[in-house]
Amino acid sequence: MPKRINDNTILEKTRELCQTIIAQPKVVSIRQRIDAFLADATARAQFENVVSRGQKLQEKQDSGLQPDTIEIADFEKHRDALLKNPVAQGFLGAREELHEIQHSIQQYISKTLELGRVPTEADLGDGSCGGGGCSCNH
Repeated sequence: MPKRINDNTILEKTRELCQTIIAQPKVVSIRQRIDAFLADATARAQFENVVSRGQKLQEKQDSGLQPDTIEIADFEKHRDALLKNPVAQGFLGAREELHEIQHSIQQYISKTLELGRVPTEADLGDGSCGGGGCSCNH
């Protein structure tokens, strides 16, 4: 568990930032799409099914075996059905948008701590993570 911040001013400002973030219309929309997905048992089951099938294919490849065309076609059939479900589409889009927001916030905070000042757009570069081993696909 992360160590708690003992500075009351930093903690207060962090809470203010969090409140500002969750009050943004874009974040409210993201939350609504996630909640709609969580309330839809069919969409959740489709998602879990696709994730499970994808993991099995990945495990097979990782063990040096090539998935057969029937397994791949079965995965693609279930994935396509998932992507046609509007609730699942909303969830997948919301998840990506949330990741982008998190990445942006983390980038600003990391640069602030690194530089000892609020970063400028030039300090942040083109938005890519560089060669630091990040797996966010920027």
